Amino acid sequence: MDEFDYVVAGGGSAGCVVASRLSEDPSVSVCLLEAGGEGRDLLIRAPLGFVAAMPRGINSWHYETVPQAGFNGRRGFQPRGKALGGSSTINAMIYAHGHPSDYDHWAELGNPGWGFDDVLEYFKRSECNAIHRDSPYHGTTGPLHVTSLRSPSPLNDVFLEACQSQGIPYNDDYNGEQHFGCYNVQVTQKDGERHSVAAAFIHPNLDRPNLAVRTRAQITRIDFEGNRATGVSYTNGGTDQTVRARREVIVSAGAFGTPQILMASGVGPGQHLQDLGIPVVTDSPGVGQNLQDHISALLIYRALTNKYTVGISPVGIARIVRAMWEWKRHRRGLLTSCAAESGVYYRSSPDVEVSDMEMELIVGIGEDHGRKPPIGHGYSAHLLLARPKSVGEVRLASRDTRVAPLIDPKYFSHPYDMETLIKGTQVALDIMSAPAFDPYRGEMIIHYDRDNPVQIESTLRDHADTEYHPCGTAKMGPDGDPMAVVDPQLRVRGVEGLRVADASIMPTVPSNNIHAPVLMIAEKCADMIRTRA
Repeated sequence: MDEFDYVVAGGGSAGCVVASRLSEDPSVSVCLLEAGGEGRDLLIRAPLGFVAAMPRGINSWHYETVPQAGFNGRRGFQPRGKALGGSSTINAMIYAHGHPSDYDHWAELGNPGWGFDDVLEYFKRSECNAIHRDSPYHGTTGPLHVTSLRSPSPLNDVFLEACQSQGIPYNDDYNGEQHFGCYNVQVTQKDGERHSVAAAFIHPNLDRPNLAVRTRAQITRIDFEGNRATGVSYTNGGTDQTVRARREVIVSAGAFGTPQILMASGVGPGQHLQDLGIPVVTDSPGVGQNLQDHISALLIYRALTNKYTVGISPVGIARIVRAMWEWKRHRRGLLTSCAAESGVYYRSSPDVEVSDMEMELIVGIGEDHGRKPPIGHGYSAHLLLARPKSVGEVRLASRDTRVAPLIDPKYFSHPYDMETLIKGTQVALDIMSAPAFDPYRGEMIIHYDRDNPVQIESTLRDHADTEYHPCGTAKMGPDGDPMAVVDPQLRVRGVEGLRVADASIMPTVPSNNIHAPVLMIAEKCADMIRTRA
């Protein structure tokens, strides 16, 4: 019988960490299932390759939302990683913990053990930081390499000068004691290549006899005997297969995949499942609810010079050709860029205590998530609302997990989000209009009128979209919360032998990029399993 102690359903960032950590114990066996490939191709290893891959659905599920009323009926873009390593194979590689209050709030919501002082050790456990080696906020011996960019654009210095001209200080370590300020990014790279979670946690350990990694495995359901999870069924090459779990199944399929798999298996809102003809194992109304995501605006400028930026032009193409040679020979140059090379945590108004906005400088024209070719030269600023209050849902379109789920973030459904993003956009426009940018700034491709909130709102509804940080769809919470899907030990309520470890368990979205928090969740989950918590 195809049987293991633990089966990890989903080989994304969290699943790779859980499978790797559990298989460190040679006395247990672990099977990791991933719907995509091995995560080793050139577009993954070359850091800037995601700019070509992600917008075109390479190594991605390439989802869209249902039409959004807050976007005047537009559909939002929702790419998710589809390869061993998950979204760590297509993201911008930015490594950020978030503000301590993000996790203290989780604990306040009834999740003991999830305050910042509790989870910091799990952030550090994964990390091998090459920049801040003497900091109590960083790990230096973990599998995942975190470092500075090898060949950053000089335009970053212009951006940082512009931020400081607006009274925002430079912050040498936004993962350290201070969160507020402008910064150079910390990225998950090693020796000039993207260091995906698969490259850090799985690829080096494929020789472990107690670890089985199966790619191209489309998970169809979790199998139950009564209310106990006993294994996972999947298809591979058109063949239906089942792998059994003697101890536990851990679902790590992400904010969209995890609720889809749970509901297809009979764990979810009872009436919704019955409407689709799915037998109900346990009526869990919170599955697929509580979807949160960072809403992002984009300021795009034509550049007065072709220096320091990525773009399609005779000069730009020649620069890319040279960069390919430089990366192949020396693992340096333009292809080591993460596109979003510097950033700032800032406040939408002076009375805000903790930064409620983030902005990143993009060294190119980033229109429509890169799906429109960047003809000519320019630069962009992605700004996001750090703590949105709009809450959406994920529901099934079909009981067949090969059919994309219905993703409805309900962007701008809470008035706070639009009000705050308008203010944050005004501050961002002040930064991008600072004299430091005068030698570079051309016309705006998408126009914003700094002093006209009505015009800004209209433009946001026409152009705002995701910042790629969906979470919360199988949220963690106390016994008294009827919408809590998992308890603080990440055990799924109403069943046995089943846990969830990924972004879906987040009660609220952290205030910045969520990749590092996902790794923290996975490290803590593996630790709780090993200690039988």
